[in-house]
Order: sequence, then C-alpha cells, then structure tokens
Amino acid sequence: MEYLLIFISAIFVNNIVLSQFLGICPFLGVSKKIDTSLGMGAAVTFVLTLSTIVTYLVQVYVLNPLGLQYLQTLSFILIIAALVQMVEIILKKVSPVLYQALGIFLPLITTNCAVLGVAILVIQKDYSLMESVIYAFSTALGFALSLVLFAGIREQLSLVKIPKGMQGMSIVLITAGLLSLAFMGFSGLESGLRTLFGLG
Repeated sequence: MEYLLIFISAIFVNNIVLSQFLGICPFLGVSKKIDTSLGMGAAVTFVLTLSTIVTYLVQVYVLNPLGLQYLQTLSFILIIAALVQMVEIILKKVSPVLYQALGIFLPLITTNCAVLGVAILVIQKDYSLMESVIYAFSTALGFALSLVLFAGIREQLSLVKIPKGMQGMSIVLITAGLLSLAFMGFSGLESGLRTLFGLG
C-alpha cells in the first residue's frame, strides 16, 4: 500500500513540474504539440527511471562505503549525461522521425533538473531500491501527464483569438500557473488515502 501512496503522490500531489517546479525548461519548450510532448514524456520516463536506478546503486554501493558522498552531484550529473547520450543514439536508429521532432530539445533531458532532482530526492528520502524505482517512474509519469495536458491546452489556445498584450509567453505562463493551481486540488489526496488505509 505504501507503494501505491508513493505512486499517487508523485503523480498528482507532488507533481515534479507543477508542485516542485523542477523541469520547467522542457515543460515550456516542448509543450507546443501533443505528439512532441508524448515523445519527450516517454524519453524522460525512460531516462528518469534508469538514471535513478543507476545513481541509487552508485550511491549505496560506491559513494557511501568509500565515504565519497560529497561527489554525489558530480557523479549523478555524469551518469545522467551518459544515459541521455545513449537514449539519443537509440532514438536516432529506432525512430528518426521522433528524433527529428525532438531536435534540440533532446539534450534538454541532460540539463533537466527534474532528472537530477529525483535522483537526489530518493537518497534524501531514504527510500529502498524498489521505492526509488516506483517514485522515479511515477514522477516521470507525472511529468509526462503535465506536459501532455499543457500541450493540449496550448494547441487549443492557438485556435482562439488572444488579446495582443497576452500573446506569446504571457499566456503560456498564465496557463501554466492555472494548471499548477488545478493540481493543488490534489493536495489532500495523500493524507486522505493514508487515513483510509490506516497508515497514519
């Protein structure tokens, strides 16, 4: 049941973009079309889950035993960068169309602070490997969900007449703020589920 709570909480209550404000660059940059958002969401899900597993194992079995915790951020960044390069190579061979669609935004995964943030958060929260994997996967799903929702709204906005002073990034930021407020409605969900299942 704890796994289910981690899953629901990471997607809705503590959404990485809309509640914790990590991964804003790709959220604003790749959310113009739903197709691109889905591709980016899938790529981030894969990289985020895989990088969390690898960084967790490096932290527990290399950095902690050797007393090299101060190298956490540096080693995590290097691991994430290597994994993103791997995803880029695979996408180029498997799906050239998706690779072209993502274009310059694919390297954004490397600098996506959500990926590094989750890798560090699972260590800070003292999660087990299984909890870390569930947290990373559900966080990535939450990222993809917010990205696709935002892309859908932006596609609808392109079909309506917006006042001149609100066009461009102004309406995009206002929309992102309203979406964030909408997700705040889930804030009581985690405590309600904990009470329901008697987890305190």
